Amino acid sequence: MASSRQLVIAALQLPTLGMNATRLEFYLKQAHSRGADLMLLGEYVLNHFFKEFTTMAPNMVKEQSRKHMELLKSLAVKYDIIFIAPIIVTKKDGYHKTIVKVTPKYTKYYEQQILLPYAHWNEKKFFTNKVAPLKAPMTFMIKGFRVMVMAGFELHFDPFWQAVTQKKIDLVLLPTASTFGSHNRWREIIKTKAFLHGCFILRANRLGEYSDNEVKWKFYGDTMLVSPEGEVEMMLEDKESMLIEVIDKAQVTEHRKSWGFERELKQREDLSK
Repeated sequence: MASSRQLVIAALQLPTLGMNATRLEFYLKQAHSRGADLMLLGEYVLNHFFKEFTTMAPNMVKEQSRKHMELLKSLAVKYDIIFIAPIIVTKKDGYHKTIVKVTPKYTKYYEQQILLPYAHWNEKKFFTNKVAPLKAPMTFMIKGFRVMVMAGFELHFDPFWQAVTQKKIDLVLLPTASTFGSHNRWREIIKTKAFLHGCFILRANRLGEYSDNEVKWKFYGDTMLVSPEGEVEMMLEDKESMLIEVIDKAQVTEHRKSWGFERELKQREDLSK
């Protein structure tokens, strides 16, 4: 079992689950036996990829989310674990892209603030998430670790990382749905951000394929844990599987102390007051 300065974290690398609960529980049993404190799922795992929604009745999307929420709540209680999972919420004005935190006692939603706006992948147009001034992402404490949840596309925007520094975040949870052979770019950005901000980053990327106008979208996995030193501590390849690792707060503390990035900034902030 992990000590008080350690956290056991898990990430599931799966394609869309559909309505299949059995696979989820299969992995939960394993995670529980290894003392996992929290589990991260990738984007479009509890729901289908958003481009598939056009062929699905809105009620089906709504029911899929409802059933999975019920399942996560019951599994959180049964296995005493926290889930962080992207999920589509259906409201009167349309679909909202959110990330939910499910604990044995409560649920809390984070609505993604910046969505992909590109012609071939236009979540911004498809979902009804409001364009508004940025606010801090979801953060919480668990076993002495400060954790922040960041939607995959939000990784590209500095204000989210400024929040990581300001709130002294130890672990960033990053659910993604990356495709088109972007392995190296994502690896390098994640490694760099972990190093510069002195935190662990756990990224869960989905699997599966979607064909659109003769273009094949292949979601390639590459679920990974990166240390504050910017090193990949564990990586899953392109098969369905689960990552479970123990992280130590001392690694965060030592990295920040030895490099002193925040210390240098704070010294100058104090001078400007």
